[in-house]
This record gives sequence, C-alpha cells and structure tokens, in this order.
Amino acid sequence: MSNPTTTTSHRVVPPHVETNPRLGTWLRVEEGVVLVQVGKVELGQGIVTALGQIAADALGLPLSAVRIVPASTSGPDQGLTAGSLSVTQSYPALRHVGAVVRSLAYPPAALVEPVALRTSRDHHPGLTAYVDRIGTLDPDLDLTTVDLDATVTQNSVGSDAARTDLPDKVLGRPRFLADLRPDGLLHARVLRPPSPAATLSSLPHDWTAPGVTLVRDGSFLGVIGEREHAVDRALAALADAASWDEHDSLPDEDDLASYLRCAPTEPTHATDDHPGEPTHTASYSKPYLAHASIAPSSAMARWSDDGSAVHVWSHSQGIHALRAAIAGALTLELGSVSVEHVESAGCYGHNAADDAAFDAVLLARAVPGRPVLLRWSRSDELTWGPLSPAMAGTLSARVVGGRIEGWSYDVWSQGHTSRPLYAGQPGLLATAHRAGGAPLPPAADPPAAAGFGSLRNAQPAYDVGPRRITGHHVTVAPLRTSAMRSLGAYFNVFAIESFVDELAAEAGLDPVELRLAHLTDPRARAVVELAARASGWGEPLPESVGRGIGFARYKDLGAWCAVVAEVAVETDVRVRRLTVAADVGLVVNPDGTRNQLSGGAVQSTSWTTVERVRFDRRRVTSGDWESYPILRFPAAPRADVHLVASDRAPLGAGEAAQGPTAAAIANAVHAALGVRVRDLPLNAEAIVSAIESEE
Repeated sequence: MSNPTTTTSHRVVPPHVETNPRLGTWLRVEEGVVLVQVGKVELGQGIVTALGQIAADALGLPLSAVRIVPASTSGPDQGLTAGSLSVTQSYPALRHVGAVVRSLAYPPAALVEPVALRTSRDHHPGLTAYVDRIGTLDPDLDLTTVDLDATVTQNSVGSDAARTDLPDKVLGRPRFLADLRPDGLLHARVLRPPSPAATLSSLPHDWTAPGVTLVRDGSFLGVIGEREHAVDRALAALADAASWDEHDSLPDEDDLASYLRCAPTEPTHATDDHPGEPTHTASYSKPYLAHASIAPSSAMARWSDDGSAVHVWSHSQGIHALRAAIAGALTLELGSVSVEHVESAGCYGHNAADDAAFDAVLLARAVPGRPVLLRWSRSDELTWGPLSPAMAGTLSARVVGGRIEGWSYDVWSQGHTSRPLYAGQPGLLATAHRAGGAPLPPAADPPAAAGFGSLRNAQPAYDVGPRRITGHHVTVAPLRTSAMRSLGAYFNVFAIESFVDELAAEAGLDPVELRLAHLTDPRARAVVELAARASGWGEPLPESVGRGIGFARYKDLGAWCAVVAEVAVETDVRVRRLTVAADVGLVVNPDGTRNQLSGGAVQSTSWTTVERVRFDRRRVTSGDWESYPILRFPAAPRADVHLVASDRAPLGAGEAAQGPTAAAIANAVHAALGVRVRDLPLNAEAIVSAIESEE
C-alpha cells in the first residue's frame, strides 16, 4: 500500500466544501509551509497525521511541506469529530481543495507529472516557488466555482507516516490544554453539587478565602486565584461551608435492566416483517459506563477588557457547536465568541470538555482581560461527566434445520446524545446550576442519517429472514447520558453476536460456519474468514481457555470488522489475545489504522471485563480509580490487526472494533466455561450469577 497510485479527482463538490467554500478557510502559507486547517480535531487518534498525508498528496507536496494546524472557529465547520467520519468526510474535501490549488498555482508542465515536487522541500527550488504561488492565491476564492479534472498522485497516502503529535507526548513537552501558561494566568475550580438532584440551600454571605475570588450564581459555585494550591485549598473550604438539599432520584443499580424495561419510553424505530414463533430467546444488559479519561477535563477562557467578547480554548469534539451553545446560553452575538481546539486526554465521545469550557467562560467573566484555566477533579469527571447509557435487550429467533428463518430484537436505552445544542438547549452542565436554570433535558438520539444511537447496529448483518427491530427510547434521565465511542453499537453487537453463538450451539454448528452460511456480503465474509484463519480458529487450547468470534459492519455502512478473542477464565476473565481483521477501504496510514483498531479493541476489553458506574439511590459512588477500575497495562491483551487491502473509498476505523470485541470475549468465556454470561461486565460476579441461574 506504500506504492504511489494515481486517481482522478471528482467534479462533484464535496459537501464540506459546499458549506465552507472560501479557500482561506482551509489553508494559508507561512514561512514556506502550507498550513492546512480542518474542522476535525486531534483526540489522540492520529487524525492530524492522516489528514496531513491526504492534504500533501492533494496539493502535490511532500508531507514535510504541509502542516495541519489546530481547528478553530475561524476555520471550516465540519461538524463533530465523531462517528469514525474524519477521514471519510475530509478525504474528498481536502482532495478538492488541493485540486483547486494545483489548477491555479502549478506551472502547466507540473500538472502533467509533478515529479519535481515529490522530493524533499529542502532540496528542490521549484518546490519553494510552488509554495510561494499558493501563498499568492486569493483567500476569498470560491472553491465551488473552479472546474476540475486533475490527477492526484498518492505518495504519502498508504504509507506509515510518523505521527506528528507523538514526539511532544513521548518527551513530555508541554502540548496539552492544562499545560497552557499565558501571561496573567489565573486558576479556577468549580464546586459541583454532591448529587444529581442536589440544590444549594445555604452558603455564608461573608464567605471568603485567602487569595481567591468567589463566583456564585444559584447553585453554581467557583473560585479563582493566582496560585493553584490556594485555589485548591479554597475549594475544600467552600465544600465544607456549603449546605445542599438532596433527595433520592436514582434507580436500583442492581436491577437496571428491569428499570429500563419499566420506565416511560417512546418507540424510536420499528420494523415488523412478522418473523413467526421463535425457537430461542435471550436477554442481555450493560451498565452505565464513564469515559474515564486519564486526565480530567479542562478549559481556558479570556474575556476582552470591556467584557464584550470571549475566547475559549477547549478540547471539545465540536468547537463550532460549543461556540453557538455558549453564545446562546449567555445571549451573546455569535461573532463575540471564538473557540480554539487544544489537545487534552482523549475521550472518544462526549465527555465533560464542553461543560468545562462553559465553566471557564462563567468564571473568567468575573475577571475580564485575564485568562482563566479551569480544571475538573477526578471525582467530577467520573461522577458529573456524561455517561454511556445503561442498555437492555431481548433477542428472539426462529431456527429451522440450521438456518435462521426469523428474527426479533427489542432494545431499551436512554438517549445517546446530549451534546451542545441538543433538544433546542445549550446543553451545558452549568446552565442547570445557575440561578433560574432548569434541569437538562433527557438525552436524545442522533437522527437516522447519523446511524441512530440506541439502534446503531441493531440490525443483524446476516440473512435471517423476516425481522422485527424495535427501539424503546427511555424518556427519563436519572443519570446524564451522551455519546461514548460507538454509541449503541457496542451493546447491540455484543447482544446480537452473543445470540448468534447461542443459535450456533443450538444448531450444533461451528460459530464461524454459521456466520458464513448467513453472510452474502463478500467483504463481510472476507474479514470473518481472515480473523478465523489468523487466530488459529479450531486449534486446541488449554483447559479453561476459549476462543470466541464477533463481527459487525459499523453503522451498517462503515468498516467491516471481525474479532477473535482468546480468553482464560480462572478467578477472573483474562483476555490473552485479540485477532482483529478489518476492511476500512483505502488505508491512509496503515500504522495509524492498526493503532485505532487495536486501541478500540483494548478499550472495549476494559469496558467488557471491569468497568461499571456504581451508585446508590442518591449519588454516583464510583468517583475514583478504586471504585471505577479500568484495565491496567499488565492486563492489556496482545492485539494483532490484519487489514484487507482495498482501493475503495476510505472508511473510519476508530469505532469498528468495540462491539465485535465485546461479543468475541463473551463467546470465548462460554467456550472456556460452558456458561453463557449475558450481563456486562463479564467479571467474576457476573460469571457466578450466570452459573447460579443455570443450576
């Protein structure tokens, strides 16, 4: 995949160029380097490197002559960095931008064969001249009006380009948002209520602490100061001084599945092809999950001296939506708010980054002209950040002669998105705590075009005959939920693929054999066969060790991925090895793609085997690493990733492996023990419960 290939750019203007048509929105030249700005942000997934490779080839430049700069609201609005869509959406956009630039700035001979420009920028004077010509192009040029029919020679795309973000991280150089130290910096903290339903009942009117400023707005409390340790001490003193009204508002943690099934719901989608009487039925569940990023959320904000405008530094996944939400919450003109992305700990979903940004904005308003750096605590992050919803599902199927001839699935879940601007509201946590604020609305689900949330991957990928799929959107919100990596696909694939294994056992068939017998898509069959072959499927294993397989096509329109897990079950579940096979179309950066797939599989292993939000009837109780454990480095499985070579349209890889990994682990546990565990996480407690239920 490292050999250059030549393709032809398309005349149709890509959607993200239609909505961002100015050339200057996308690129500029500084000090002999083309600076390319995209609307997608670096979350640790290596997207800056991959998009740099795409841009370099599109412009006909070596990678060293191109740099992707952090996203900001002055650049293109490409929506969220989510849904494994960054490459899918940016690939055609950057190719179009590059084709326009080449058509205007290349000398005619270079349009035919830009050999000279494939060399290092340090060794070819023609390269400097070309870059200089790019810098003279009109930034107001409308990219949609240039007729194009140029070729793109792929020199960088398909190669293992070194990650541009890693040197700073490996060497510990300041790079993250919490490292920012501008002149005049102030530090800030927010005191969160002790429970979701709590409201502030009293605080001494004369409360003060040395070296800090108190900000109070209803139940929203914060402190600002010059010295970080003084701010931390003040926060502890503020917590001691504040009194809160609290009451029970949460369900029984140990009976979540029943709670979801009995809660008020509305149907989110239904298909009914009358699948007939089932021969097999099973129910599955998952708990609430936290993002559990290694570093808590943070943000920085600075108001202008006259308090008319604010600039925000945030690790949000959607800086344009955040900008609009802040403006709406404070009734500001949109142009008076600007947001700049700065990396922080990766989240792969809607964590507390947007909430922290609004906290910083509220606190910085008390000290105009001074930058204010706000950091959440570990407890805040684990107890107040949006959670992945608990889910429950029941599957039924009719199996005749080894063939599935009818299928039903009901799934219950809270919504999977409460990102800024959802439900017509700003959607920022502090808006509910400020004076006059109302509780945040229950989370919604993304529209069908975005692959839903609760119903993402709820349709089986197999030929199962008539099918009935019904989603039950829980309309109450005991705990705040939103998008986490893969949304409902993680649970739905776990449930569906576990159930397929159960049907294979009932029919007396090998699980791989049953899947292949019901798959007609050749790309699906290829990854299942590759994963089985690469994992040594069918080879003997030691006692108490089992193999299991899981498969899905992400969102039914993204990457195809199959995972085989090798699991040892003794006093706990130990995932020894994961074999991942994926077809993601054209691979921009093979090393980065393998990292995304293996990282997603390891993260899913943590969700599947150890993670669970704990709570009593009043508050979340898993506020530290002891009460909310994540997979430790010594327990991380070996992950072998195999990519299917393809020149088809590129597809995202970041969320393809989560569901198949969960199912593969569950199926391996059954292969090792002969016991089917249907409730996540697959820990010793769940295994004992499953054994007892079968006795």
